Amino acid sequence: MELMDQLGVAFGLATLAGLNLYLTVAVVGFAVRFQWLELSGPYEHLAVLGNPWILGVAVALFSIEFLADKVPWVDSAWDAVHTVIRPSGAILLAITALGNMDPALTVVAALCAGSAALVTHGTKATARLVMNASPEPISNSVASLAEDGVVVGGLGLMALAPMVALFVFIAMLIVCIVLLRWMWKKLASLRMKRATAKRAMA
Repeated sequence: MELMDQLGVAFGLATLAGLNLYLTVAVVGFAVRFQWLELSGPYEHLAVLGNPWILGVAVALFSIEFLADKVPWVDSAWDAVHTVIRPSGAILLAITALGNMDPALTVVAALCAGSAALVTHGTKATARLVMNASPEPISNSVASLAEDGVVVGGLGLMALAPMVALFVFIAMLIVCIVLLRWMWKKLASLRMKRATAKRAMA
């Protein structure tokens, strides 16, 4: 039971980091710093997130992301830069949450964490590309706030019921994969329409 809870926390942190790494680190860090969370046993390694330096960097970078995420095309450029950063951060968070484990299990956990973050990051980044292809700008702000809400809500669920969170995040990843396939088809369709329109104008 304890192992399932621990996996729920590690997998949840990785999945949410794919959406917003800095907010995930900041929320957990403040929860640790102000003792909203009781860290004991397998979770004691997460206490490092309450370090003032880590908190300061996370808050500063989240502040930049909060603004960049609301501007069409700037958000896509920011996502492109974070294609490596978010999965890498997710791996570090997951390994920290799992603590001292067998090296083979640690490698497996790192691979799963990186993949989970890449799926959620890919879904977020692709959704922004679809939105940016439309002339309506407010959807970026709505999507950004919704993503932040998912991160905070997901962290709350992990704190209350980590095992439940594990299955919720697995379901979330399945939905993300389905959405990714649909959005790539939509982007391909938009490109074809634009190419057809250019040929017609030529």
